[in-house]
Amino acid sequence: MSKRKNAWRWWAKAIGEKASKNDKESDVVAIVRTVIFFTYLITNCFIVSGVIRHWNDVPSELSQTKEERLCQTDSNLSKD
Repeated sequence: MSKRKNAWRWWAKAIGEKASKNDKESDVVAIVRTVIFFTYLITNCFIVSGVIRHWNDVPSELSQTKEERLCQTDSNLSKD
């Protein structure tokens, strides 16, 4: 058995049990599982890179809210 077939067999066993007795059908299922694995891996890499990118962010003026009175109302409770 060639090294490539042996590596594929190990990978297919690592991602789950054999889906069918038919080898071609099992290979298709293994390819689908591999695609799903790589989409999870790529998504996780983007999430981690975003966390690392924003790890020690210095807050900017845009992210800080300023306290302003936009609407002034008189209260009946404070009047004597």
